[in-house]
Amino acid sequence: MTPTGGPIAPPPAELPVVTSQAVSIANQVREASLTEVRKAVVGQDEALELMLCGLIAGGHVLLEGVPGVAKTLMAKALARSVSAEFKRIQFTPDLMPADILGTSYFDLKTQSFVLVRGPIFTDLLLTDEINRAPAKTQSALLEAMQERSVSLEGKHIQLSPLFTVFATQNPVESEGTYPLPEAQLDRFLFKIDVGYPSDEEEEAILHSVNKGFDAGDLHKAGVQAAVTQEQVMQARAAMADVRIEPPVLSYVRKLVAATRKSPRIRLGAGPRAAVHLLLAAKALAALRGRSFVTPDDVRYLAGPVLKHRLLLSPDAELDGATPADVLREVVASVEVPR
Repeated sequence: MTPTGGPIAPPPAELPVVTSQAVSIANQVREASLTEVRKAVVGQDEALELMLCGLIAGGHVLLEGVPGVAKTLMAKALARSVSAEFKRIQFTPDLMPADILGTSYFDLKTQSFVLVRGPIFTDLLLTDEINRAPAKTQSALLEAMQERSVSLEGKHIQLSPLFTVFATQNPVESEGTYPLPEAQLDRFLFKIDVGYPSDEEEEAILHSVNKGFDAGDLHKAGVQAAVTQEQVMQARAAMADVRIEPPVLSYVRKLVAATRKSPRIRLGAGPRAAVHLLLAAKALAALRGRSFVTPDDVRYLAGPVLKHRLLLSPDAELDGATPADVLREVVASVEVPR
């Protein structure tokens, strides 16, 4: 099982076969961005690649892990590496929708209302501990995440083309939290489990801090903007050059459909999950320098794309199974195209 809860290990890192200029740019974006982020983040390579994959696929990412495993740092460093504006919201029980979207006030000098935009108007938005805000505030993100626009004070305002939400939540604390409803979870392309570093990685972190590394000063750490926003958009466009053969496309459908047929799953993944799995596979292939999707791409991404959309049956829960466990069984039951 992979650190992100996927059912299998990632495909072997082979030399990419670049077949178009757009795919070549996507591969360059991957290499340049991850090189910069690794100046600040030790380890977490799989999570970093999936976060970049989410950005290129135009999806949102839910990061789940205990405090102190670099979730915020990864998002900040990734935003800096791709020249994106970054804002962070700390979710709390008293946070209101206006604190996210913005509001208007009456300017006595101009005798008119002035619209003050909230932090949602950015490129990459980190919503820290999203499950600490009540449903009313969580729902303020729904339109923005789905439509990339905001209805505010009677106006319909488009968000940045790069607008992406990276949300974090703590899996071990339940006091004072509000579990995300299924409708909102379904808006997230990926759910990434951010685990503890290995012994070697943790020692490298300590050496780095001992030499003066400060997670709050990415400039001092040497993290630079290595990719332009135009290049990010070109990498997104490269997805159109990535082909998926009919048997592999059918494999995507069969995997998602199998989650609805398993007796150990009470609520399976819907059509949006199939679309997300397809887009994520095409984005990953482009980032790795390939103009085609392989069955291994699909299997590798099945965990991050599907596990947070599943509700287990009472019997599976009594057995102590997790969505990742049951999903592994489902994936193993579906024949892989050759």
